Amino acid sequence: MTTGQDTALRRSVLIVAVLNLGYFGVEFAVAQLIGSVSLFADSVDFLEDASINLLIFVAVAWSARARSYVGSVLALVILVPAIAAVWTAIVKIANPQPPEVVPLTLTALGALAINLTCAIILSRHRARTGSLARAAWLSARNDALANVAIILAALLTLLLASGWPDIIVGLGIALLNIGAAREVWKAAREERTPPRA
Repeated sequence: MTTGQDTALRRSVLIVAVLNLGYFGVEFAVAQLIGSVSLFADSVDFLEDASINLLIFVAVAWSARARSYVGSVLALVILVPAIAAVWTAIVKIANPQPPEVVPLTLTALGALAINLTCAIILSRHRARTGSLARAAWLSARNDALANVAIILAALLTLLLASGWPDIIVGLGIALLNIGAAREVWKAAREERTPPRA
């Protein structure tokens, strides 16, 4: 049985899923065009966020135990961008050409606008208990932080004419996602642990 809170969360995550899916296409295309590790990592993260929010949309009405298992799956899903970013960074380290700064910056600014919008939409649900709302909020928050880091990488790329700031930020995004996955995994396990008498 869904509550008013569940209905509001479902509406929020559906909007966030659509926004993330739409910007995934934009960011992925630009990342491929300019050879940016950080944009590639962030674009895969947009796809992961769309998946997470669609899964939350479906699972909110389920029992607490079933939602906790979905939370565990979401923790694993959050790791996908981390693995993709690490792989892309390893490939790029062999030839650390700097990406084009203007498209990198403009795309990161667009991503930041989308992610701030998503974070604002999800902010009223972040205090809810459970791994699902936690996963949605952490993803939006981490993405906004990652976008700020990409913009800083673009500025450093301009100053240093090096591909290393982009590679380092891509790896930083991977670490951020690993931390979020750990938090969601922990919240999901706590949901399955019966309270002590």
